[in-house]
Amino acid sequence: MNERAGNDTSPGDVADLTKRPDEVASMFDGVAKRYDLTNTVLSFAQDRRWRAATRRALGLKPGEVALDLAAGTAVSTVELAKSGADVIAADFSLGMLKAGARRDVPKVAADALALPFADESFDAATISFGLRNVNDVPLALSELRRVLKPGGRLVICEFSTPTWRPFRTVYLEYLMKALPEVATRVSSNPDAYVYLAESIREWPDQQGLARLITDAGFRGVHWHDLTGGIAALHSGVK
Repeated sequence: MNERAGNDTSPGDVADLTKRPDEVASMFDGVAKRYDLTNTVLSFAQDRRWRAATRRALGLKPGEVALDLAAGTAVSTVELAKSGADVIAADFSLGMLKAGARRDVPKVAADALALPFADESFDAATISFGLRNVNDVPLALSELRRVLKPGGRLVICEFSTPTWRPFRTVYLEYLMKALPEVATRVSSNPDAYVYLAESIREWPDQQGLARLITDAGFRGVHWHDLTGGIAALHSGVK
């Protein structure tokens, strides 16, 4: 659950969703200290299940090389590496990478809009809760496709839209009111979670994201809902 934000707000304000890279990176640096704990608390520990589901969906094998983009503190990279594949954690927040320094996986500072990797470098790539926070989603998807080998797999884990209307109503109530309040108690920078709530509400639903991935040139795009559609796994092939 790699949340990116960067503005001065209070829980009652409307967050700035312009997603300026410098502000986003600064925000990440600011939440790094208690990042993993906050994500687990706010998701009611679903973040662990979502990471495992992402690993299974990516279907990594020993000997393959994979990119974990927007990896944050690399907790997701460690999960992916359980497959036996070589997995690189990439993130543009140096503070987040530093906070995950104890995790023994390769780490690279990287901008999702200009990945520092050669064409066709990876067998698979994934980005979890990070695509929503770039300011040019089509370009980020194009970069992911560029660094994948022909036939390479992409899996995106991202917040989405609950499919059952009564549950969706309760979820949005939590998202817009309770989440910033809970973040105030556990996060090192609770203002960031105002942005989190707003950005989730404005993000495309499952079909909308599938169209963006298809438009970027991926084949066989499909999705699988997690936790009733709070999040969804979208998959595609180069």
